[in-house]
Parts: sequence; C-alpha cells; structure tokens
Amino acid sequence: MARTTRRFICRSCGGVQPKWLGKCPDCGQWNTLEEYAAPDASAQRDDHRGAGATALATASGPVQALPITQVEELQHQRWATGIGELDRVLGGSADGKGVVPGSVVLLGGDPGIGKSTLLLQAADKLAGSGSRVLYVTSEESAAQTRLRARRLGAGADQLYVLADTNLARIVEQVRRVEPLVVIIDSIQMIYKGDIPAAPGSVTQLRTCCQELVYLAKVSGVAVFLVGHVTKEGQLAGPRLLEHMVDTVLYFEGDRYHNHRIVRAIKNRFGTTLEVGLFEMGDAGLREVSNGSGLLAAEYHPMAGSCVCPVMQGTRCLLVEVQALTATGFLGAAKRKVSGVDANRLALLIAVLEKRGGLRLADQDVFVSSVGGMKIVEPACDLALAMAIAGAHLNRQLPPGVAAVGEIGLGGEVRTVQGLGQRITEAARLGFQQIIAPQTKMKAPPGCEVLGVRHLTQALEVLR
Repeated sequence: MARTTRRFICRSCGGVQPKWLGKCPDCGQWNTLEEYAAPDASAQRDDHRGAGATALATASGPVQALPITQVEELQHQRWATGIGELDRVLGGSADGKGVVPGSVVLLGGDPGIGKSTLLLQAADKLAGSGSRVLYVTSEESAAQTRLRARRLGAGADQLYVLADTNLARIVEQVRRVEPLVVIIDSIQMIYKGDIPAAPGSVTQLRTCCQELVYLAKVSGVAVFLVGHVTKEGQLAGPRLLEHMVDTVLYFEGDRYHNHRIVRAIKNRFGTTLEVGLFEMGDAGLREVSNGSGLLAAEYHPMAGSCVCPVMQGTRCLLVEVQALTATGFLGAAKRKVSGVDANRLALLIAVLEKRGGLRLADQDVFVSSVGGMKIVEPACDLALAMAIAGAHLNRQLPPGVAAVGEIGLGGEVRTVQGLGQRITEAARLGFQQIIAPQTKMKAPPGCEVLGVRHLTQALEVLR
C-alpha cells in the first residue's frame, strides 16, 4: 500500500502547501486551503502515467528533443456539435466544426443557468448525425434525464445515458459503448473508490479529472465536464481543474432572464475572443446567430443610458450601458458595478471630475450592462462616461445616438480597433449618429459620425 502524506491544496489556484495557512501564498486568497492525502512520489508517478500512457510511450520510443521546425504538425479533424454558436466558441473554422478528438472541455456556470440543457441538446444533435454519445448523469436518474430530453425534443438512438458516480464503472462503460463524445454531468459527484475522500473534495476532483484527461488522450474520445459554481463564488472544482483541461467555457447571464452568453476563457485549439449567444425558451436553449442588436433591443433614450458597439471576436454587439447617480456622503461614496470593470469605472469618474467638470466625489454611482453582458474592452469608456454624465445632469442623449471610444487620463478620446465595423453595424441597426474618435472614414448612408477629440466635446451633446 502506498504511503500517503498530508498536504494542503488551494481550491482557488491549485497550489500545494506543506502546512495549513490562512492565506494562500500563491494566489493570495483567504481560507482556500484544504487538506488532502497525497501519495508518495513513486506511487504518484506510476498512477499518473497509467497503462494507456505507458503503452503510448513504449510505442513511440524514447523521447528526444527536436528543433521546433522538425516537429510534425497534427491535423485535428473537428466534429460538428450541430449547434453553431457552441462550435464558434470551441474554435471551429468556417465549416462549423468545433470539437477536437481527445480534447477535454470544462463547462462552468451558476446553478440553473443552462449547462445541462446545452450539453444534452448538443449530445442529441451529435447522436442524430450518427455519432455515438454517452451522457453520464451523476445528479439525476436515467428516468429524470429521459423526461428532460423529452421536453427538449431529444431522442436520438445513438444517445446513451448512464446514471452512475463511480469512475471505474464509467470508464468500463466508455470501453463497451465506444462513444465519440462523453459528457460528465457533473464532475463534483464523480468519485474513485480507492481514495479515502468524499465526492466533491479536492482530492477526488483532482484525481478523477486526471483519469478522464488520460482517458481522452489515449482513446481519442472528447470529454465534456460540467462544473458548478457556488453562491459564494467558490468554484468547487472548475478553477482547480482549469489547468488540466484543454478548453474552459463559462455561462454568463442572469438565469432569471432569457439571454445566455457562453464565453471561452481558455482554449488550446482556438481563440478565446469568441462568444456564443443563446436565448432560453420552453424548449431549451435557442442559438442566436445574428445577435447584433439583441442586448440593446429594448433600448429607449433616457437619462443615464447609452449604447455602445462592442467587439466580441469577429462579431459586433450593441450593448446598452446604464448609470445612476444618487447623493451620498463625501469620502464614503459607493461605486457599484454589474458587468463592467470596477477599476475602469473609478478611473472614468476621476476623469469626469478633473477633465469634464462634474462633481461626483459625493455621489453614489451605480453602473450596469443590460442583458448580463460583461464588457472588458476600453472601447466602452465613452459610452460609459456619457451614461454617468447623463444620469448626473439628468439629461438624455437624442434618439438614435450611440457612442464608442477609449478615454485617456487627460480626457482625450482615442481610436479603437475595428472602428469601421462598429460604425457600420450601428448604422445598420438604425442609429443615425455615432459619437466616435476623429476618423477619416466615410459614414454609411443615413448615418453621421460625430468625431470628438476630447471628453468635453462629447459632453456638449448632453448639454
């Protein structure tokens, strides 16, 4: 029997420490270290290689270092899931194929956001095309999964369902069924019998994920893992597993609203800039292939609101940002955000005070992006500043006006990437005037580009 050593692992970053500490020295998070039993070095090496990995190493011969120009390139043949928006996020090419054989994909998100629904729909599409898919449910019975599949209209003959939580039995069923894709819903409930730890613990999660990764690499089966997020924001597994898997997808959006956004934050086989747009309905998730104006579909001009064309990969989305200011206390003013970077908001408030002449030091400022879209690019600075100024001055932008541009510390409005595509898309959706950095590009028919060099020029539209 292999000796075990007590170690403490961080559930946030995965760092291993020899003793318990209140604060993880690697990521700086508090109260994230959990105790687990680590086998000795020799047993760990033998366990990590596995029979399949050893066979591959023996077949390929001794490992040698080669110049990178002499390394043989691998041509990945992708499989289409049948859901175009999911294939887009997975990094598919123009032919729409997204799943790479032997890859491991982790799908995380809040409870009830639609992770199981999306994967069950994708499994049915794959099975309907003739590919064998194994859907492993560890939280529901097979009968419950059948009822959910009936509600979603799924019922392909090549879709196999297994209700089990034991990793050894799951691997055995994978060997017998020989599926093209395996879906584990969810990884928190899977356990390995010879490990003295409860399902969902750090030890079980790390070991089970390693076994599934080796299974995917040796057999060529694509594995999808579902990871849950707790209400406290502690990802009970996904953040720890992000370093092991090939692709990490996250569901964004409010489960009490219809709009859903799938974003890739890690992808070894494609870009992390693309997003997938979905709309939740009675029959499951419906992909939104042309969602340019989806997040600003209900936009009505009012004080503290502005629309900005935001780039997400190769597509341009029009997002409405809203702001609200209220009288607070000097030195203790609140700054609350939803979908926007809080540090960027603090910077814009300082610029509006110093360069724009607005007194916001004693004002509580609340900012939100409509539809649950998270905006991370600085191209939304000008629209955000216009919304804050409009809420503070209680004045609204004229109808049909959008804004885009980056704001510097001196109040200057700088150009952004893809400005022409942003203006064209806004004009296509009916915006007649675009407040943007100075540009020489020709405005589309029926649209006027109001070029500004400084923040104060843009604020004149409100005044």
